[in-house]
Amino acid sequence: MSLLKSLGAESLFGDVSRMDKRQFFYQVLSFGMIVSSALMIWKGLMVVTGSESPIVVVLSGSMEPAFHRGDLLFLTNYPDEPVRVGEIVVFKVEGRDIPIVHRVIKLHEKSDGSVKFLTKGDNNSVDDRGLYAPGQLWLTKKDIVGRARGFLPYVGMITILMNEYPNFKFAILGILAIYVLLHRE
Repeated sequence: MSLLKSLGAESLFGDVSRMDKRQFFYQVLSFGMIVSSALMIWKGLMVVTGSESPIVVVLSGSMEPAFHRGDLLFLTNYPDEPVRVGEIVVFKVEGRDIPIVHRVIKLHEKSDGSVKFLTKGDNNSVDDRGLYAPGQLWLTKKDIVGRARGFLPYVGMITILMNEYPNFKFAILGILAIYVLLHRE
């Protein structure tokens, strides 16, 4: 028995080769519509929540026991809401691509109305000044990506697995693409 038969790849390629050009083009368009719909939903969530990233995954254990690694957070970032001590915020630091999820522990209000704040992970022993950009001691409103408004526990583990194991990501994407191309309904 050949390797292709044992993997079922022979029937897969047979299904693709039996499609006429119109059917194959229709399947490719369907796949494109699914991707486009997902992007439109993401952009719509950005508008509704006011956040550049309305959904994030907790990547570390620094916020335990409040949030665990793999929890999916829903964020809002409305400009008229003041930042408060005790709130869990997601912020980006200059020079780092990945946002950080931590709690606001101190506020520093100036006489001109501007507010700066300090954050810390619940499971960390020190504040986040070591994580900020060099020379930065406080965060400002412009550093905030959003505030945690809700979460789904461990739903984001698939994202973590895909980032830690790139072959897993390609396998999942390949399986989805094959399913969409071969699904004839």
